[in-house]
Amino acid sequence: MARQALQKIWQFATNYELLKLGKPGQVVEAGALVSKAFLDLAIALGWKFTLAPMLSAGLPFVTIARQGLQLFREQTDREPTISEWIAIASIPAYLESLYELTQSNDLLKLLPEIPSSEPIQKQIALLREFPLDEHLARNALSCFHSSELAQALNQLLSAQLQQAGISENEAQIVTAWVAWGTHRHLQQLVDYESGSLKQMIQIYGAGKGTETDKYESIEEYLNTQIKTKPEETVFAENFSFKDIYVPLKKKPVDKNGDVDKKANAIGLETWARDILNEPKKQGQVMFIQAGPGRGKSVFCRMFADWVRQHLHPLWTPILIRLRDIVKLQQSFRETLREAVPTNFATSGDWLADRNTRFLFLLDGFDELVMEGRSSGGLEEFLKQVGQFQQDCQRSKDMGHRVLITGRPLALQNLERFMPHNLERVEIQLMDEKLRQLWLSQWSQQVGEEKSNAFGQFLQDERIIKSVGELASEPLLLYLLAAMHRDGHLSVQKLEGTSGIETKILIYQESLRWVLEEQRPQWLNRQLTAMETAGLQRILAEAALCVVQSGRECAPLPMLKERIQVSDGAAGLIKQAEERLGDEALKNALAAFYLQPTHRDKGGSVEFAHKSFSEFLFAQLLAERLVEWTVPGRRDEEFLVSKAQMNWEIYDLLGYGGLTSEIVEYLMGLLTTPSTPLSKDKYKKKEEDKFEPVKLFQRLEKFYLRWCNGEFIDIPKETLPQKKTSQFKEHGINFGQRQVDVYAGLNVMILLLELHRYGQSKDDLKEEIAFYLCGQEDTEDFNPLRLLKVISYSQGIEFDSFRETVGPFLSGADLRGAYLRGAYLRGADLRGAYLRGAYLRGADLSGADLSGAYLRGADLSGADLSGADLSGADLSGADLSGADLRVADLSGADLSRAYLSGADLSRADLSRAYLSRAYLSRAYLSGADLSGADLSRAYLSGAYLSDEVFGDISWDEKTNWKDVRGLEEAINVPEALKQQLSILPQLPSQAEE
Repeated sequence: MARQALQKIWQFATNYELLKLGKPGQVVEAGALVSKAFLDLAIALGWKFTLAPMLSAGLPFVTIARQGLQLFREQTDREPTISEWIAIASIPAYLESLYELTQSNDLLKLLPEIPSSEPIQKQIALLREFPLDEHLARNALSCFHSSELAQALNQLLSAQLQQAGISENEAQIVTAWVAWGTHRHLQQLVDYESGSLKQMIQIYGAGKGTETDKYESIEEYLNTQIKTKPEETVFAENFSFKDIYVPLKKKPVDKNGDVDKKANAIGLETWARDILNEPKKQGQVMFIQAGPGRGKSVFCRMFADWVRQHLHPLWTPILIRLRDIVKLQQSFRETLREAVPTNFATSGDWLADRNTRFLFLLDGFDELVMEGRSSGGLEEFLKQVGQFQQDCQRSKDMGHRVLITGRPLALQNLERFMPHNLERVEIQLMDEKLRQLWLSQWSQQVGEEKSNAFGQFLQDERIIKSVGELASEPLLLYLLAAMHRDGHLSVQKLEGTSGIETKILIYQESLRWVLEEQRPQWLNRQLTAMETAGLQRILAEAALCVVQSGRECAPLPMLKERIQVSDGAAGLIKQAEERLGDEALKNALAAFYLQPTHRDKGGSVEFAHKSFSEFLFAQLLAERLVEWTVPGRRDEEFLVSKAQMNWEIYDLLGYGGLTSEIVEYLMGLLTTPSTPLSKDKYKKKEEDKFEPVKLFQRLEKFYLRWCNGEFIDIPKETLPQKKTSQFKEHGINFGQRQVDVYAGLNVMILLLELHRYGQSKDDLKEEIAFYLCGQEDTEDFNPLRLLKVISYSQGIEFDSFRETVGPFLSGADLRGAYLRGAYLRGADLRGAYLRGAYLRGADLSGADLSGAYLRGADLSGADLSGADLSGADLSGADLSGADLRVADLSGADLSRAYLSGADLSRADLSRAYLSRAYLSRAYLSGADLSGADLSRAYLSGAYLSDEVFGDISWDEKTNWKDVRGLEEAINVPEALKQQLSILPQLPSQAEE
């Protein structure tokens, strides 16, 4: 039926029976008749029947308009006026624009048949009477998008779209973009005109207006910045990301940051599409986390282009690498404006335009500039993002959505303080089905024979356990496949390794592979050993520059300065300059995982993946640490003198804090025998031997001197000043105190890591023991030492210590430490030794103290809300007045603990040992006491229930034997009274 109707419409449109005028007097009415004819055509084409059949037929509407204009000339024997020309041309051009939009937008493709209704008939009647005159026609030519005629057409189209089930806001977006696209098709018709008519039309059509410029700017951005992303090549390969991309899967993450392992893994793209178009989820931020190399950035580029192809303009993707944001602004809206350097984002109200709706894909929250990661910057940024999404949900003018990605380790101290409106998921490792799909994609690039050989390599029983999980990470899977393809990877190289050791070997092999296979043309020859070492030095120093800049990029002048001391590196750059000129270094680096930054034209380079810079910096640092323990000659104890080591500490570590990823690589490089530090391929040289005791002793001496201010409180030029001067030359805004603080804090991290390593070895426990405040009962003991360090670091940023050292305090020995009021929120203190520590009023909210030894510690008035104290030893600890709301105390030893006035509302006390604990006036409403031992505990005046959190909970395993003061407790649940046969209180007793 639809096809027959369209055929009749086509015949009607080409014959134009209405224009066969019989009387001369009717010629003056030709313009009006043509307008009505095309209105009837539009109604017949879609608005009277249905949009779907009309649009799927693909009728050439612009061609219809050309024929209409030609027929007008034949019937009237004259050129049309401006209004007559617009009357004939506008509706076909409008329909052509609508047709183009439906070809790319999945939602519009699925429109159902729309029966005529009273609202639509009303709009049709109004449009029939539209008073199109010369003035309105000129407006349509000047800027059709904002013209009165466009508004009339938009109202009719909007009514039909809403009847089809599209929301009012979405219909408004569609009609705005249809109207904007109409101008382009009108221009096509102008190109066929000639003479004075064409000149007049061009004069009126010269000023399209800023609104049209905005839409053109958006289209240009999509074509140049989004459409091209999947087409970019993978590193130095000749194939693109889309050629080997496979859609990944995800699992949900709860508010505590824990992945729901029982949940079924579903497609990440499917989830993102569903939540994007779910009206009830419009206030939720799409939050995707995953470890390094798990596919976050590639997903962003692929999904952004999918949205461009299938959902624009209902959703317009904006892809922002957070590493490119130089500085976080006071508000997220200002940050977005700075991060989107395009014409459409210049106006102050660009986010409040109802005709645009953006999907902001923010990639890499862990890669925010250093200023953003410190001083609560990441926490504040995420709060801003959450608030922005809520504002968009409430506002009629802003319907935008935010999708953000990053590494979960960056959130280690922030879980409790994350925005509540996060729809949070974690990317899962590739399962066997996805890996086979990836291998089929790989086969198309390298050939079936090599792909099958690689598949067999992954299944080899000698390495399947060590390589299996790593080969499920997209980045490492590619590296393994590429090295295997080029003959740089064998079973023998990986046999017998596991965990971080295997990962390090893969990165080391990939580095050798790059040096040997990915060389640029000017190095297409056999390299000498010195030149190979020089290339490695260039990459290592580039990694150091990236890490120290805090911007995920390496300033080229800084890199040039650092490599001048290396004969091999300097010689290679000299060769490159002779061949390539001033751009030598940038071009030389292009083949080695490095590329010019997008935000800096030639002034800096960045690694193609953050993991490369982290690994290479860790390798450089490991080599230096080993060098510091190499024996000296003659009377010198060490080859590297004390003064030289002190400078190298500031040079290497006088920047922001070491990350968990770098530290993991570093300790793996130092402690695993099969990961060589030397340039020799597979054997460690004698001078590369890791000497943990000597290293610990040298670093501890530095730490004690640093704590005493010996490196900064001197009248001559200081080491922090020297490093600061270097930073200033290269635009890194770091002052002397910042350099000094971070050098000391990073050395503390190294000592803590060595402490954990030493305590895991029976033969090193006595020799490697790091006491942050010194060992009790010795002259070195200073209970205030750590508090002074925290206070000193707070002089540059309030939470510098917490952000930098907080993630590395597990197992720390803090016995007897005086930490009154210390700010340790969210710190990782698992298994820490805090016996007798003075922590009165300290902020430990959200901290992980599971398994910590806190016997006899003073935690009175401390904020422990949301802290994990499961399995901790708190026997005899003073917790009076402490805030323990929602804390996890499951299995904790609280025997004889003093909890008077403590707030334990909704705390988990299941299986806790509370024998003889003093809980007078404590708040226990909503607490879980199932399986807890309360024998001989004192509960007089304790609150066991309230209206907010309800009753405490317990079970048959809860031990109430000889509990004291329960009769004087407040709001004792009736069930508990009956279970324990507690007599009802007299009114006077209850008041007391």
